[in-house]
Amino acid sequence: MKRILILFTCLVSATFAFAQRGSLNVKQDSRIESLISKQRHLYDLDSSTNGYRIHIFMEIGNEALQHAEQVKRRFEIAYPDIPIYLTYSEPHFRLRAGDFRDRVEAEKCLRRIKPKFKEAFVTADRIYRPKINAE
Repeated sequence: MKRILILFTCLVSATFAFAQRGSLNVKQDSRIESLISKQRHLYDLDSSTNGYRIHIFMEIGNEALQHAEQVKRRFEIAYPDIPIYLTYSEPHFRLRAGDFRDRVEAEKCLRRIKPKFKEAFVTADRIYRPKINAE
């Protein structure tokens, strides 16, 4: 009985192996390529995506912009390789650094920044996508 089962399994396997040969012709509507092209163009226009940044500074008040610019200069001197962004969302001026696609990457950078910016923390934000070279 065991031999018959093994023989049957081998025959079925061989049948499926030979049945996989063939070709496939796809007739694609020309409008599909047009839609793909439009999607690529839209993707190129929107250079942001969901990610993480390191929150460095937030303040409101008459002197908030001047304080933010001072902190930004201090950060740029200490970490010239990390991009920093000054934004205003009424009524706060904010400084956030980096463009991290995942939280682990952001936390790693935070450990580097913490000694000089004790109040810093990781936060979800819209980040700039890395450039894709289509060559």
